[in-house]
Amino acid sequence: MTASLQTVAVTDQQQEPSVFPLVYQATDTDVDAFVNWISDNHQRVLDESAEHGAILFRGVPITTDQDFDRVVRAFGIDNFTYRESLSNAVRINRTDRVFTANEAPPDVSIYLHHEMAQTPIFPGKLFFFCEKAAEELGATPLCRSDKLYDALVRETPGFLADCERLGVRYSNTMPAEDDAASGQGRSWRSTLSVEDQAAAEAKLKDLGYDWVWEADGSLRATTPVLPAVRTLPSGRKVFFNQLIAAYRGWQNPDRALSFGDGSPLPSTAMDRVCTLAEELCFDLAWQTGDVAIVDNYVVMHGRRPFRGTRRVLVALGAVESAA
Repeated sequence: MTASLQTVAVTDQQQEPSVFPLVYQATDTDVDAFVNWISDNHQRVLDESAEHGAILFRGVPITTDQDFDRVVRAFGIDNFTYRESLSNAVRINRTDRVFTANEAPPDVSIYLHHEMAQTPIFPGKLFFFCEKAAEELGATPLCRSDKLYDALVRETPGFLADCERLGVRYSNTMPAEDDAASGQGRSWRSTLSVEDQAAAEAKLKDLGYDWVWEADGSLRATTPVLPAVRTLPSGRKVFFNQLIAAYRGWQNPDRALSFGDGSPLPSTAMDRVCTLAEELCFDLAWQTGDVAIVDNYVVMHGRRPFRGTRRVLVALGAVESAA
């Protein structure tokens, strides 16, 4: 069987500066045919994800984590494992490439962010698979950060200039044990792939972090200065950071966030950033079996609260560095 895919329009799809997200509808295909189609077209699709920010495949015959693993492998890019990442989220591996998106409870919002932009190491591409859509709600909001950058040029130019000039630092407290009730509940042992405090300190030193051990055994770590704005190979600038998620979702955001020189981020500007990003969102309302690719440089993503059972799996590819 040969896979048949064609681009289609969907409700609320954005048109500027390019179609967002780009949506492919599949017909008359099976798993093998779809995997072969990806293998034959992988570079074109990856290029399209960079241009459009996100691509949704709908109607594809993907039903299991193993099927999804095959799809991701067909793109031929380096695997970025959960273990080697510095992600704050508690996740469960299904295969060596595929894991759950976030184990936070259904009523917890995961706010807009570029994946792992609060760390020096992050993926270039994100792959999502909706194993089971929620009974109600549970969309994944997507926001183009190049459009957000342009909006900030108009509305908060001074704040944006400070972001570009100074960069940002993030401070996060990692518990001694995984806390699945939190969207940022991954333990320091798991996050740093270490067994004891001495090994944790050695890892943090290599990464350029500052740190403090708390009385309860948790670890408060502060990143080196990281970029808040990036220039893409195309020349586009993007608001590339984790500021919205940290400002809206982390405990004590006034302690968690600062410019690179240690000065505080103005709350008035951050409130406007959050509002503008929400106004620019496309909410991806999942259907069971959907597969999506998100370019992590171009698009922020999050998770809306939901009711019922929702299982969205993820795989990461193309290890990148803030250096």
